[in-house]
Amino acid sequence: MRSPVDLWVYLSTSPLIWLTLTICTWIGAVELSVRLKRNPLVNPVMTSIIVLSAVMTVFHIPYEKFFAGAQFVHFLLGPATVAIAIPLYQQWDEVKKVLAPIGVALVVGSVVAVLSVIALGWLVGLPRDVLISFLPKSATAGVAMAISSSLGGNPSLTAVLVILTGIIGALIVTPMMNRMGIRDYAARGFAVGLTSHGIGTARAYDVDPTAGLFAGIAMALNAIATSIIVPLAARLLLGS
Repeated sequence: MRSPVDLWVYLSTSPLIWLTLTICTWIGAVELSVRLKRNPLVNPVMTSIIVLSAVMTVFHIPYEKFFAGAQFVHFLLGPATVAIAIPLYQQWDEVKKVLAPIGVALVVGSVVAVLSVIALGWLVGLPRDVLISFLPKSATAGVAMAISSSLGGNPSLTAVLVILTGIIGALIVTPMMNRMGIRDYAARGFAVGLTSHGIGTARAYDVDPTAGLFAGIAMALNAIATSIIVPLAARLLLGS
């Protein structure tokens, strides 16, 4: 009869063990979040990252080996990115009523997100490739990584920054909006979706359905806006 250690060594050679572990970790993280009444400090994405990173560190698992199994989840990133247009289509009649303020918020938010990164990058002297990797951080991961790669950035670094941006946004959005006295859930949702993409949108749905709807719309629109603004900014300000 094999010992647990021998069994683990055997299973760890199969890529599917990492897919299974990723899915089980996510389910557990969501359950923990629900039990703690959706406390932002136990955001499922952040919890999953901590748990999986700890497992990889303790068992000395190279990222490449982990990704060999988890790539099946990664494959779904493309279809999920395309699917973010569905809420916009389904709620188009409602969106049309606030099209003007949404358009202004979208342009201002997207431009400020990019220009603030460039300003801070110049201030601290970031290398050009690192700075480019930072630029699309507020877009959803699939779009951000594609933009970064096309401009000569590091897509892996961009992915990390996208996740950090989303987690930070999900953590601070509710207390920040409360302190600012913003009670309109459409405005709250649009703001978090614009800046914190999918992770922020998931948090918005936890708070209120209307907030979630407008967060999803903002995420979809910002993916388009970022894909236009970032290359222009890189060309005009960074000489790309």
